[in-house]
Amino acid sequence: MNELLAVVTAEPIDEAAVRGAVESDSSGALVIFSGVVRDHDGGRGVLSLDYRAHPEAARFLAECVRRIADETGVAVAAAHRVGELRIGDVALVAAASAAHRAEAFDACERLVDLIKQRVPIWKRQHFADGASEWVGL
Repeated sequence: MNELLAVVTAEPIDEAAVRGAVESDSSGALVIFSGVVRDHDGGRGVLSLDYRAHPEAARFLAECVRRIADETGVAVAAAHRVGELRIGDVALVAAASAAHRAEAFDACERLVDLIKQRVPIWKRQHFADGASEWVGL
């Protein structure tokens, strides 16, 4: 299995690096999930998001990546962005590669779900009407 990649960054995510962390000659399937900032939520217009992370968020992210890799035997990697993001910016990239597509899809979905549950990164939405709110607190 490739070296673990789990990154929390204020810079735009390097999708090629996340992909490269899981690619191998033995994999016939590569799944990449990109979580993209959208312009609406719950029927309200969204202008931007602010992501804030606990100082140990990278450790929690690495634990999620390691756990899914250990449980599935599939190469997985992830990167999460923090700071102010605009519509269309990528907030999360998760990747999985495996011999077959079902394994890769399953591992990638499990990884994204675990990241959302366990990694202490919080999102503040800024709405078109001037209001803002924290999500998931």
